Amino acid sequence: MTAVEVAVPARAALGEGPTWDTRARRLIWVDVLGSRVHTYDPASGRRTVMTTEQHVGAAKPRAGGGLVVNLRDGVGLYGPAGSDGSTTAGPEGATGAAGGAFRWLHREPVPGRRANDAAVAPDGSLWCGTMRYDEAPGGGTLSRITPDGTVRPILDDVSVSNGTGWSPDGRRVYYVDSPTRRIDVFDIGDDRLPVGRRPFATVEEGFPDGLTVDADGCVWVALWDGGAVRRYTPDGALDRVLDLPVRRPTACAFGGADLTDLYITTARTGLTAPHPMSGSLLVVPGAGKGLPQPEFAG
Repeated sequence: MTAVEVAVPARAALGEGPTWDTRARRLIWVDVLGSRVHTYDPASGRRTVMTTEQHVGAAKPRAGGGLVVNLRDGVGLYGPAGSDGSTTAGPEGATGAAGGAFRWLHREPVPGRRANDAAVAPDGSLWCGTMRYDEAPGGGTLSRITPDGTVRPILDDVSVSNGTGWSPDGRRVYYVDSPTRRIDVFDIGDDRLPVGRRPFATVEEGFPDGLTVDADGCVWVALWDGGAVRRYTPDGALDRVLDLPVRRPTACAFGGADLTDLYITTARTGLTAPHPMSGSLLVVPGAGKGLPQPEFAG
């Protein structure tokens, strides 16, 4: 059994999107269906929770402070904590999180559709995914949004847009549309957009969900209904499996002062008898070596 620990005990319906905020030295993650953004400082143990007014697919740090969030109706920006003087009480024993002023960067509500996973590219843009609540095939999208609010469609026939991550040199991007049971890879063209989509790895048990790329260029992916995290080498070969006690891990990211601890978000939604760890933020200390993640440039 993998040496997995509970970093933050929680009952998140759909924990997702762990991201290490290098400047603040904390982990950011969300409960999509609970409309909450969580932070966790492993050095002090301090936790915060901020409630959003809509389901939140992802939250990432901004270069100017605050967060960029992928919400049900579009992409929004929160200012630095406390910039509007407000606070949001945190559930589950966590400290209340100061909520900065909010504004929409791009608002595009579509009935029956919500935000899902998102990732910041090396150039500081946000690649944000959507999906239908009923997971209808082709009902989701993947788009690139820049700090001035310009949106460029990347894929318009996605079912469940999930993990996105770049190779260490930024020349390749990996992407998951979960029902395909594949991780795909693209090359990055001169216009910073992906070209040459092709299969990178296929999952035969469970569904690929969120992913991260480590310092060796290997791809780690959480398997929804697969109870594991897998690591693939840059040529697509499976070389490590971390078995987990929970059935629905959702995403993974390296964090901690030296980026060697693998944090894993988990879900309880849809399970009649979830494991006690389901919904918590898990960690595998010393699992590997991650890469610093870029901040949204806005």
